[in-house]
Order: sequence, then C-alpha cells, then structure tokens
Amino acid sequence: MELDYLLDFEDYFPSMIARMGAEGFIGELCNGFRLLMDANKGLITFESLKTNCYLLGLDVRDDELVCMLMEGDLDGDGALSQMEFCILMFRLSPCLMDGPKMCPTQGADPVLMI
Repeated sequence: MELDYLLDFEDYFPSMIARMGAEGFIGELCNGFRLLMDANKGLITFESLKTNCYLLGLDVRDDELVCMLMEGDLDGDGALSQMEFCILMFRLSPCLMDGPKMCPTQGADPVLMI
C-alpha cells in the first residue's frame, strides 16, 4: 500500500511567520533546537535526540534518528548545530521552499520567503 504523505502533512511555518514575524519565528526555531540539544555539547546529538524523542513519547527507531541527523548534518560531525537545525527546518517546509505562489502566506516577512 502506497501512502500519500502530502495529504497528511500540514506546514504551519508560513502561518507562524505571518503571526510572529521573522524574528519571532527564528526565536521559536532556536527554542526547538534548545529543547533537543545536548546541553553540554550545544548540539543535537544522536543521544540527545533519542532521549528527547523518548521523553516526548515518540517511538522512533535508531536508524530513523540517524537519518534525521544525516539529513541536516552539513559539516559531517554527526550532530546538528543550531544553524544546521534551522536550515533543515526551512528545507523541510514545502511552503517555504516553494515560495508564496504555492502556499500563500499573507503578511509573512518577505525576507524569509526563499
């Protein structure tokens, strides 16, 4: 059975930007990063991601966690910095990556429209 993931995914980033503005939105991304990061390393590591998924009640396999990290790891260190995390979040947002023609974002900050 083939699943159509596009029907099940709703991208809230454009509406968040419209309501919070660019600075507020980036602040929320940074809060999300801090939630998932290893406080001692200042990075999202495999261990911190696994621990936080468990604490959030998410059942995620180890191979899925590794794939998540690999998707955003731009410098090859096996972890995500705050910048890598923010870039990944933008890349995973279909509305932000497609621009306003595909996903209208009335009132959104045009600086964030990639």
